[in-house]
Amino acid sequence: MISGGTVAFHTLGCKLNFSETSTIAKQLEEAGFAKVKINETPDVVVINTCSVTDHADAKCRNIVRRSLNSNPLAYIVVIGCYAQLKPQEIAAIEGVDLVLGANEKFNLPTLLDDLSKRQEGEIRAGEIKDVREFVPGFSSGDRTRTFLKVQDGCDYFCAFCTIPLARGRSRSASIIDTVKQAEAAVKAGSKEIVLTGVNIGDFGKNNGEDLLGLIKELDKIDGVERFRISSIEPNLLSEDIIDFVASSSKFQPHFHIPLQSGSDDILSGMRRRYRTELYRSRIEYIKERMPNAGIGVDVIVGFPGECDSSFQETYDFINSLDISYLHVFTYSERPKTTALRIDDVVPVPKRQERNKMLRILSLKKQRAHYEKFIGQHKSVLIESAEDNGVVYGYTPEYVRVAVNSSDVNTNSSENIYLDKINPEGFVNGTATKS
Repeated sequence: MISGGTVAFHTLGCKLNFSETSTIAKQLEEAGFAKVKINETPDVVVINTCSVTDHADAKCRNIVRRSLNSNPLAYIVVIGCYAQLKPQEIAAIEGVDLVLGANEKFNLPTLLDDLSKRQEGEIRAGEIKDVREFVPGFSSGDRTRTFLKVQDGCDYFCAFCTIPLARGRSRSASIIDTVKQAEAAVKAGSKEIVLTGVNIGDFGKNNGEDLLGLIKELDKIDGVERFRISSIEPNLLSEDIIDFVASSSKFQPHFHIPLQSGSDDILSGMRRRYRTELYRSRIEYIKERMPNAGIGVDVIVGFPGECDSSFQETYDFINSLDISYLHVFTYSERPKTTALRIDDVVPVPKRQERNKMLRILSLKKQRAHYEKFIGQHKSVLIESAEDNGVVYGYTPEYVRVAVNSSDVNTNSSENIYLDKINPEGFVNGTATKS
């Protein structure tokens, strides 16, 4: 193993990837590497890839080019979901030196024994069925909010998804070990911790524990102001979890619940484990317990078999729900997924048209959510991002607020009067005395 040098990171995809990039960065820092930016001629560049986002190959190539423009001798390492799924394809990209699979990526420090450029990329990627270890971690670089990895892998083989093929079976650490990671994040200065994973509702299934037990223990940690639960499957979001969040002063009234389609026929084709009746019941129960809760929804348009009436079902169903915003994804074909066997492929232009319709609906839903709070004073956790004298933060209900930087302190909770929604779609706020 080489001791010392500089390393840069570029992360694509989900919050879980950012958490894992931070874990690997800490490993390399302990091995003597100094973290720099890609444009600062790093000796090593680590690219953490995603298989969910479109054009993974093109994005990877672009980052490789940028890295080599900064330093033609930079040693390029590619990790992540795309690296596990298509290692040969990545190794063939000019300039890539090392490709690591799901198990191997956390051994990177021991694999950096020679940083000379390769004629072609070396592949170290085992079979995904052999991946059993859970490697904990949390994101760093933003003291205000950290993404705490509580779970990895997935046992749900949805028809459109490659994640089980890229990350393996569901697994997690114990509650005790996860709490220790959260305490370390608090010690590093984090005021808000977001629980993240592939399917976090499955936390603890490998050791007889569960997510409710975890959040009850996390709630006892001193020094952290806020917790948020990231994306959680509706069939795993129990009323007990909702009740606990409603009673907690630390867990925020904010949920992100994948829907994917508002048509039961399409949900069946997707091999989802719930139907619209259950989904509606979850939204209604949240609103019963927390009337102003923020609720985000994932939805996929253009899945095979989604005819005009099926899409209209989805649109009408979402429109009928008291939710706050959408993350809209356009279906794209993924190798080795069962969706490829389904006939009635939706033309790409129609997929794009439907995506646009739901994005417009999302803006309407978000504005309606924001308008509930205009004229109120809310606690806003101020982040460090600054733009022309303005800093931003979020209320507990996930309303984004813009405030004059001279009036508040970053990485602190401030009492803010929510004035009006500005043209950028945020809420203008004014700091007030508590």
